[in-house]
Formats: sequence, structure tokens, C-alpha cells
Amino acid sequence: MFNPKRSKLMKNMPLLRPNAILIVFISMIIATTTSYQGLAQEYKIKTIVLDAGHGGKDGSTRGAYSTEKDVALKTALRLGAAIEANMKDVKVIYTRSTDVFVPLYERISIANNAKADLFISIHCNDMPMIRSSVVTGSRKGKNGRRIPITESVYRKSTSTRGVETFVSGMGRINEQDEVIKRENAAIFLEENYKENYEGFDPNNAENYIILSLMKNTFRTQSLKLAKLVQDEYVNVGRVNRGVQEKSLAVLARAGMPAILTEIGFISNPDEEDYMNSEAGQIEITRCLLKAIQSYQHRIEG
Repeated sequence: MFNPKRSKLMKNMPLLRPNAILIVFISMIIATTTSYQGLAQEYKIKTIVLDAGHGGKDGSTRGAYSTEKDVALKTALRLGAAIEANMKDVKVIYTRSTDVFVPLYERISIANNAKADLFISIHCNDMPMIRSSVVTGSRKGKNGRRIPITESVYRKSTSTRGVETFVSGMGRINEQDEVIKRENAAIFLEENYKENYEGFDPNNAENYIILSLMKNTFRTQSLKLAKLVQDEYVNVGRVNRGVQEKSLAVLARAGMPAILTEIGFISNPDEEDYMNSEAGQIEITRCLLKAIQSYQHRIEG
């Protein structure tokens, strides 16, 4: 971290001979590396923040009979109980435990203020409405032939299925897909959102570079956790849509490994039933718990 006091002192230091500078530089690297290794050896997962996506007025995504915000909350609460039962020394904090709206920047602030070791945001995926034309009748043309009458309708694909997990990163500016637009759209529900996100506008593709510039120091660890989550999903037969790096506002300022996992498509009737069922909830929770435990084992030794 930049230290203005140290910088001022450095300006007043006399110039040293090249060899002396090299020795000082090497000594600093050794000291820093030794200190980092010591911290790494002592690192333990003590606090996990679970974020149930959306909530309150931010809850328009729905399937045939359930909403994303309710399924995400049910899954987060179940996962939290499983973590507390199986990881005795780990504290669980929820960004929300009821159906309330929590701004995106507050969600990650909860984790940062708690000095959390992991941040896991739980969501359900959805397919966008696609415009198509349907024939609703016909009329007689001037030449006597029948001319079809069409009208536009909007439908979702109900066959798309699978699971995917995101970490904070930068895709190409012109590749901000519907998932990212939907997850970032909650920003519009916040007062003073441009101030909260440094002028970021979810409707402006070029603005996504703002999120990518918010340095995610924990990219490598986040990717490891995300892959472990996807591996567990695959082990129980889920369709693997992979791990992706995207410009997500809820993850951009994370001061710890952070992921957003889409546990299934609520627009797919079979997956909606699965995510709402007791058996599905148990399986999803077990996958996430096993991934967290595997990650803990790898970093703690």
C-alpha cells in the first residue's frame, strides 16, 4: 500500500551506491516474502458471509411459481446452518435473512467490515425474453391470395439448464451478457447509485471498465473456490456451464475470495422444481458445503 510518509522520507534520503541499493532491495523482498509466508501458514477460515441475491423490491426474476429472491434466501439460510453444523469454528454472517432490499455496495461492505474470509453470493439464473412472430390469422390480398397476419410475442427459453459460477474480472466490453446486466441492474434501485459506484452506469457498456479497475487482489483464490463449486455440481450430474470472470458490482470491491454462483435456471420448469424441492435443496447445499470444506483444507493444510 502506498505510504505518503514513507515516500516523503525517501525523497530526503541521500543517494546510495548501486550495490547498496541492490542489497537493500533484496533484503526488503526477503523480509516481505518471509512475512507473507508466515501469514499464509497462520491463515484460517473464520468468517464466511453468505449473500442471498436480490430481495425486497429487487425481486422481479421468477419462474412459473417461485421467485429467485426466495429460492436464493432459502438456499443461503440452509447453507449457513450446514456450515455452522459441520465447520464448528466458522462464523456465518448473512447479508440478509429476510425478504429485504440490500444495495449491492452494502452487501460487500458487510463482508469487508467483518473481515470475512469468504464471500458467497447465491442466485438463480434466468433466460431473457426473446421476440418472435406468430401467425394469428390471414387476410385476402389484392391478387386474391391469402396474406398471413402476424403479431410479436415475447417468450423465454424453458429448455436452458445448468450451473455456473462467477468471479470478479473483466470480459470484453462488448460481451456483457444478459446475466451480468440482470445482476447489476439492482444498482438502479439504489439512491445516488452513480455516487456509490463512482459514476458506473449499468446501461453503458464502456462503464464496465470501472468495475474491472477495482482491483480484485483475491482473483486466484476466487477462481479456485469457483472451480471447486462447479466440480461438486458436476459430481451430482448438473450441467456444467463453467467458471467465468465478469464485471459484477457485488464482487468488485471484495477484500477476500468472492464468488457468485447461479444454482440453476428458474426459467426451466424442471430446474425450478429441483431448486424448490427438499431433495434439491439438500443436494445444492451439500455441493456448496463440500466445496467450501475442500477449499479450507487446501489453504489451511
